[in-house]
Amino acid sequence: MRIAMIGTGYVGLVSGVCFSDFGHDVICVDKNPAKIEMLEAGQVPIYEPGLDSLMVRNVEAGRLTFTTDLAKAVNGADAVFIAVGTPTRRGDGHADLSYVMAAAEEIAHALTGYAVIVTKSTVPVGTNRKVRDVVAAANPQAEFDVASNPEFLREGAAIDDFMKPDRVIVGIESERAAKVMEEIYRPLYLRDFPIVTTDLESAEMIKYAANAFLATKITFINEIARLCEKVGADIKQVSKGMGLDGRIGNKFLHAGPGYGGSCFPKDTMALARIGQEHAAPIQIVESVIKVNEETKRRMIDKILDLCDGSVNGKTIAVLGVTFKPNTDDMRDAPSLTIVPALVGGGAKVRVVDPQGRREGEALLPGVTWSEDPYEAADRADAVVILTEWNEFRALDLDRMAENMTTPRMADLRNIYNAKVVKDAGFVAYSAVGR
Repeated sequence: MRIAMIGTGYVGLVSGVCFSDFGHDVICVDKNPAKIEMLEAGQVPIYEPGLDSLMVRNVEAGRLTFTTDLAKAVNGADAVFIAVGTPTRRGDGHADLSYVMAAAEEIAHALTGYAVIVTKSTVPVGTNRKVRDVVAAANPQAEFDVASNPEFLREGAAIDDFMKPDRVIVGIESERAAKVMEEIYRPLYLRDFPIVTTDLESAEMIKYAANAFLATKITFINEIARLCEKVGADIKQVSKGMGLDGRIGNKFLHAGPGYGGSCFPKDTMALARIGQEHAAPIQIVESVIKVNEETKRRMIDKILDLCDGSVNGKTIAVLGVTFKPNTDDMRDAPSLTIVPALVGGGAKVRVVDPQGRREGEALLPGVTWSEDPYEAADRADAVVILTEWNEFRALDLDRMAENMTTPRMADLRNIYNAKVVKDAGFVAYSAVGR
């Protein structure tokens, strides 16, 4: 199959590379010439484990190319995927669909034969029908179908998620489109991965509902963690006991500083707005949004308490600023709330992150970037573990404590045990829900 992938952001690039590895001919399109030049040179503009080598392999095999010419990519394509950004619109919380609709109109003018226009971007319910209307209005002679094919890729594990998915959701309305989508995903059909076919609206809703539910699990366990601190329970034991219930499961039950990233914040906000507009408010999701922001702010208070009520004049080492490990993504990361508060409180903040510096330098002004945790913690008054990178799971705590001015740790990911930390020489240790 011949596939055009419009957008080379996280979703578009990962999807395009993986489709080419399925054996399809894929052309990835982006309006940014510098990004296309980088991709053609074999350089990946995002950090995703394994993506660079997979991309180079398929480029060398002749199945994957990059261009700024959308018309060239769409010409003769069996399927055209829209994978552009849908950020939260300022002022009202809605998903900004301007990039999706602009892409749809441009695709309409470029169509030369039948194609399935597939929305890969996360979009509100009803968007695919709007895409169909935009294409039909721009090119009344166009022969096409629309399909909804939301992505469920975890940053840091995206290739595995694409190649071995829990499920693939395909919203379609015609047999012809169904056959095209079945051919595209044939490698997964042959390996018996679940392919769920729905109507357009259900496919769009599945994406939002799934992300909102996962965000709810995270927020729920953070609320329980707060209560555990008050009553003397241990959130790690509580999470384990809950997670062993097959109806609940153990994933997304890890207490911490709140969720962030490219999906959960904007998708919960968009779903809440959809509910309000249709006079069916989703009060659970609205509460999740509110509590998640409160959780981030509560982490600031936890650090302040650790530092005797003030960070003014103190040196704080922050380990990890990306919203999760194995990514360079800083979007809505808890660090963007916590670190500026420390700087604003008069702290001298040193930051170390294996992949976060590229984005973090612009997003976190006023901090000093260090090469490793020990450099960051040298003569520091406290160390804060904010992202659970593997590099931070096996620190030489004795060495770290010995070189700190006042060995104190705020372990906001519950990586360590209080006794182990204090035995290493730390005079104070604070975790979440313990």
